[in-house]
This record gives sequence, structure tokens and C-alpha cells, in this order.
Amino acid sequence: MKRETKIAGAAVMAALGSNFAHAQGTERLKVGLIGCGGRGNGAVNDVLAADKGVEIWAVGDAFEDKAKASADKFKVPASRCFAGLDAYKGVLESGVDYVILATPPGFRPVHLKAAVEAGKHVFMEKPVAVCPTGVRMVLAAAEQAQKKNLGIVAGTQRRHQASYVETIKRLHEGAIGEILTMSVYWCQGGMWHVPRKEGWSDLDWQLRNWQYFTWLGGDHIVEQHIHNIDVACWVLQATPISAYGSGGRQARTGPEFGHIFDHFGVEFEFPNDVRVKSLCRQIDGCDNVIGEYVAGTEGRANPGGSIDGKVKWRYEGPPTNPYVQEHADLIKSIRDGKPLNEGRQVAESTMAAIMGRMTCYTGKRISWDAAMKSKLDLVPGSGIDVNKLPVWEEAKPGKETFWKA
Repeated sequence: MKRETKIAGAAVMAALGSNFAHAQGTERLKVGLIGCGGRGNGAVNDVLAADKGVEIWAVGDAFEDKAKASADKFKVPASRCFAGLDAYKGVLESGVDYVILATPPGFRPVHLKAAVEAGKHVFMEKPVAVCPTGVRMVLAAAEQAQKKNLGIVAGTQRRHQASYVETIKRLHEGAIGEILTMSVYWCQGGMWHVPRKEGWSDLDWQLRNWQYFTWLGGDHIVEQHIHNIDVACWVLQATPISAYGSGGRQARTGPEFGHIFDHFGVEFEFPNDVRVKSLCRQIDGCDNVIGEYVAGTEGRANPGGSIDGKVKWRYEGPPTNPYVQEHADLIKSIRDGKPLNEGRQVAESTMAAIMGRMTCYTGKRISWDAAMKSKLDLVPGSGIDVNKLPVWEEAKPGKETFWKA
């Protein structure tokens, strides 16, 4: 399979005009779902909870059974239920104002580009790409959305969680002095996988187990640990200068787990010689740690809600559901005529996580500049043979493979 080819599908073109008008004031928002898995269905529940003025208008998924299940659940007529790899086109052409992008992340750049070109506001799950080529596509789409006054909010929900927002605001105001170092963690047990069934193509099997294939999910440092890496970028108000680390595949070694690693350890260098220790793991039977910690010249903090510095402080405000709040914030910004655009920040956090994967896959220190210029493109093109998608060999640090691109 050619790994340098572009993702399939031309972008859908549609006029901005009437779609954008319906997204302002008190008009109802017609919401389309692209990707009808657990996270997509969850995001629909969240947007319904966020605003009473929304209607689930259309759904689409690569698999017909998943698309129909979501259509039935959210009372979407068969005429606006789409299946297949091009299902996103049907959703975008159905008259929606606001789309939820919740397919496997490898498809995110093309889906975002198409949504922006079609004049739609976007909520997109994280991560937003799996390789540098995809990140550059997202950055370009985010810039185009800014010019069109379209909203983009991403599934890095801590950015909409009151305890994080208030704590990090205080850190930026100097609550613990100059920040010296951070540690970020997402260490948990193993994840689900779906046994292969007779008659499934290679593509069917990989799509239903997308998290185990880097071209689809980016590996768990990108797909999952991005939450914590994003917090580091937010606290430090910067992107990493370089990344250096190690990882491997120790517990999940069977073919049912594709080719991804099960643990990563990375040191990110940020400006002002701030070092961020990043650990993530998906191995059963280990101690689990998920969170972020910051140390400064005058104290330390948990960005999720507490500061032990010159003044001890703990967030005691009202609890918020950040999964609902992120939709509420986007919808309010649309109705106010000043749509939020988080495209650049989530693309940069995705790139930071990709750098972490790249250093562990190759054994080489990776700089931000080199990563951003990398020609690595993991997503296969329009000539894909659904029955000939062999599982790529797992990365071997120190070996000259395509992963070093």
C-alpha cells in the first residue's frame, strides 16, 4: 500500500449563505453526525443536553448497521441516513448547520476540510490527525474556517471544564511563580477489541478495531494521551521544542492488537528549558494514573483544581459536565455571531502527541520543526483494496523504516 498517497474523496462544495444564517439568533440548529460509534452517539447526547434548539438532522457511518442504529435512536429518517466511506458527503449535503466529526481520527482532516468548504460549523473529536500531513490539512482548514466565520470546537474537553479553566487562569497569573516542570499521565488497563468475523475484509476488521492501527487512530499516545499533552501546552502557552522518549509493545503482542505500542515514556522540551514528563500505558494489572501535575518556583498545582503555592486554593465552584459544556460554548458563540475556533490549538496539541509517538517509534530525538516538515502520510488513498490491507510491522526503534519520514 502506498503510504504517501492522499486520503480518498474530493471535498464537498456548498454555498455558505443560508446554512450560516440558520446558525445564528434563535433559529434551530440542524446537527449532523459523521461517525456513529460510541463517542459519536455520546456527542449527540451531549449536544442535545447543551441546547434545546438543536435537531439531529442526519447521520452517517462507514457501516450501515451503525448508521441505522443511530438513525433509529435519534429519530432520523432513512432519507438522511448514509452509509459507506463517503457517508460524510451525504451528511454535509443534507442541509445541516453543525456537524459532529467522530469517525476514526485518520479521516478527520478530510472530513474537516469538506465541512469547512461546505460552510458548516464543526465539533470534532480529538485527535484531529494521525500524521504531520494530516495536521497541516487541519491547520489549513482552521484558517479557512476563520475567514468564513465558522466555529470549530474540539473534544479536548478539559478546555471547557470549569475547574481546569479557573486553575490554569491562576497559574498564568503567577500563582506558583515561574513554572519549572510538569508531569502528565494517562496510564490505564487494556482496551476492547472486536474478534474478526468470517466475511470481513481487511478494511472491515481494521475499522472495527481502529484504535490498534496507527493509520486510523494514531496510537494511544495520540488518541488518548493527547488530553494530558494538551493541558501541558495550555499551561505553558507553547508547543514543544523537541521530544525524546522510548516505548514498546510488551503486553499486547497478538495480531488482534494490530501494531501499536502499549506503553510510551517521553520527555518534552518546552521554551525556557521547561521539561514535561509524559507517561502513558494500556496494560492490565498495573497502577492507573490519569492527570497532570505542575511545579513552579513558588509552589505546585494540579491543573484540574488545586494550587499549593503562596496561597493554598482549591476549586469549589459548581461542577460542570465538560462534554456538554464544550457544545454549549460552541453553540452560544455561533448564536452570538462570534464562533469559537479551536482548530489551531488542537492541531498543535495533536502534533505534540505525534512527536511523542515519532520519537518512541524511531529512537530519535524529534524537533517541532522537523515534525512539522515531515512528509509522513499514513492514510491510504482512493485506490485502496479493502481486502489487501496487511498489518504493518510494529515500529522498531533504530531501524530505517518509513516511520522516520
